[in-house]
Amino acid sequence: MKKVVLPALFLLISASAIGQQKNFLDMPYLETSAKVDTLVVPDRIYLQIVLQESDTKGRISVEELEERMANALELLGIDLKKQLAVSDISSDFMKYFLRGKEVLKDKSYELLLYTARDVGQVVGELEKLGIANVSLSRTEYSDEEGLELALKKMAVEKARTKAKIMVETLDQQLGRAIHISDGGFYVRSQAQPEYSIRTMAAQDTEMAFAGIDSDFQRIRMEAQVQVKFAIE
Repeated sequence: MKKVVLPALFLLISASAIGQQKNFLDMPYLETSAKVDTLVVPDRIYLQIVLQESDTKGRISVEELEERMANALELLGIDLKKQLAVSDISSDFMKYFLRGKEVLKDKSYELLLYTARDVGQVVGELEKLGIANVSLSRTEYSDEEGLELALKKMAVEKARTKAKIMVETLDQQLGRAIHISDGGFYVRSQAQPEYSIRTMAAQDTEMAFAGIDSDFQRIRMEAQVQVKFAIE
């Protein structure tokens, strides 16, 4: 008896599912999409700093440069434990480059800063120490996840507004959403111009590299959705 009941139950469930799918497909609906974006100022700026003996006159050791750099950064109020890190594992053991009979040491760091003014001050102080190999590694926005949710909400609201306008133009009513598809979230961080770092290092040293009152190029963040609304 069980062998007869189970196949019958399976057929009943399958027929019900097909019927629901058919009802959904036969339902009059409007599909619309929406995209929203915004620009944000990066608040996490990463600099790549390379200490090299060959960068200094009189062959100051990397160890001494490292100590001088640490002292200068601390005077600027930088928390070395939180903001400064060796950029890769190999740098812990030093990298050696053979040039004739010379052996030159090299060590790389990544420094986290929060404003363009901080960058200007740091680059200026490092330049005074003879540390010129400084480049922009990347920029980030700290509340990216929160902004993603806010933009997706705005995108859904925009999709509903568009759908409502189109349906009401036909003297019909917009019903509930019957399907929502996440079109994705995109972070479009454009490359910073080279002068954003190097120009600071070329300024007059008498200005003491007080920093600049401008921001790094903003990051564009974009959310997209597709929504199907029933038409009543």
